[in-house]
Amino acid sequence: MAAPKKGRSASAQSKPWRSLALILIAIVGLTGGMFLSGHTTPRLGIDLAGGTSIMLQAKADQGSAINKANMDTAVEIMNRRVNGLGVSEAEVQTQGDRNIIVNIPKGINSKEARAQVGTTAKLYFRPVLASEPSGAAASGSPSPSASGSPAASPSASASASAGEKASSSTSPSASATSQGRAVTDALKADSTPSPSASASASASPSASASGGTTGEAALQAKYAALDCSKRSQRAGLGDGVKPGDTTVACGDIDGVWYKYLLGPAAVDGTEVDEAKAVYDTQGAAGWQVDMKFDSKGAKKFADITGQLAQNQQPQNQFGIVLDGEVVSSPYVSSSIAGGKAQISGSFQQEEAQNLANMLSYGALPLTFEEFSVQTVTAALGGDQLRAGLIAGAIGLGLVIVYLVAYYRGLSLIAIASLLVSAALTYVIMSLLGPTIHFALNLPAVCGAIVAIGITADSFIVYFERVRDEIREGRSLRPAVERAWPRARRTILVSDFVSFLAAAVLFLVTVGKVQGFAFTLGLTTVLDVVVVFFFTKPLMTLIARRKFFAGGHKWSGLDPKSLGAKPPLRRTRRPSGPAAGPVETKEA
Repeated sequence: MAAPKKGRSASAQSKPWRSLALILIAIVGLTGGMFLSGHTTPRLGIDLAGGTSIMLQAKADQGSAINKANMDTAVEIMNRRVNGLGVSEAEVQTQGDRNIIVNIPKGINSKEARAQVGTTAKLYFRPVLASEPSGAAASGSPSPSASGSPAASPSASASASAGEKASSSTSPSASATSQGRAVTDALKADSTPSPSASASASASPSASASGGTTGEAALQAKYAALDCSKRSQRAGLGDGVKPGDTTVACGDIDGVWYKYLLGPAAVDGTEVDEAKAVYDTQGAAGWQVDMKFDSKGAKKFADITGQLAQNQQPQNQFGIVLDGEVVSSPYVSSSIAGGKAQISGSFQQEEAQNLANMLSYGALPLTFEEFSVQTVTAALGGDQLRAGLIAGAIGLGLVIVYLVAYYRGLSLIAIASLLVSAALTYVIMSLLGPTIHFALNLPAVCGAIVAIGITADSFIVYFERVRDEIREGRSLRPAVERAWPRARRTILVSDFVSFLAAAVLFLVTVGKVQGFAFTLGLTTVLDVVVVFFFTKPLMTLIARRKFFAGGHKWSGLDPKSLGAKPPLRRTRRPSGPAAGPVETKEA
């Protein structure tokens, strides 16, 4: 039995290099990913980078309740609005049961942002008069239509068979001349009211365009010049547009921007009673969106679908417009009566659910009042960041001074472990900015400072276990291995408690406190990784070095200074049943 034990011991001694190589590869890979992504610094929050923080308070409107579903949907819509301003780093989140916090970084006009997020979202169904790819996608691409139609709808009287994917197929030429002619024809056609159309859908666009032929020409020029691939041209398209106006809009269909000429609103989003994503288990439609209108909306929808069904593509489509952006443009093949409809067309589950949410809550029955606005200048944010970094440096410096004074040579392992932990924390925070929009705010910096003590505590637990083994008279190499199981258990329990506290704090709090909890939880997990894959393997390796194994007085492992007991030498137990008591002699 002795040979197998020796074999296992020799194998265990070769593993430290594997662990060290593994964590080195992880650091190099994460660092490389950080530089390749172009985000080499953590993204800073409002309190450090400067910007505007807006608190909105929900007010019940028309008897509607303020509930979690409405508040969550309002967050999604407001997030779409501030992102439309070119602020991908904006934060929109609920606080309590009726407040919404909107944090917008510096570089954005705060007045414009407040106007965008402080108004109730509007959803309309508008007939499509003309449509085509816009921007780079328009080069050599014809005008879209629904000629490549999806699978037929189960019941033409109760469904609208199409969706975003169905509306991305193509039709004839889109040259500048034909484009202008198509738009003019569409405007003229739309200016003639249809007997079957609803009052809003049959309104003359010439009147809404303010000035008859002059208005038509201006709208035609605006449509021809519109490049939806440019954020600057998309911004503000829906501003000041009334439901009865003919207008232009943009829509992102499967990653391709399209521009639309849209007629007056035929159905208001408030007239959608219910919308939900369902999976068609009987037919081949897959995921689809079921809509149900109230009595007023049902009549309007039947009128507009009956009118659109008589037209050619793309004028048999209607655009679902949220805040001036077309989120879907399905076509219809017949009048849809009864107040129920379906939108299908190769939807993925997430696409269908998103569209259903927009239809259900696009025009929220809630209004929001501006409760408070706080503006943080970049200078103030820089001062706060500088103060946080100085505090962190002082804390780290004091920890290092303590380690050097108390553990001497052994402190080199602790300092190296702290540096590895700091490098992993920095790189991961830099990568989390563009991936999950993590922003480093002042409480998060405080969490990182607190983590220095937690990480150092793990090293101290292990070092003290090793020193206890040396006090019992063991040499360094067996002391390192015998101390690890007990130290490992203590470290895991301690870190688990810290992580549990961070997780609970993250779940039950909102706003900036979550930054503290997230950072504390992240650094706690990294502490376990560093101790297991760096500190322990490094201790195994230094135990082979004479400076530490020989108990040099500056190693921090000197048996004399630790008050170690002299090693015990035991005599062999005599064989046989008549063996007497074992004799023990001191060395």
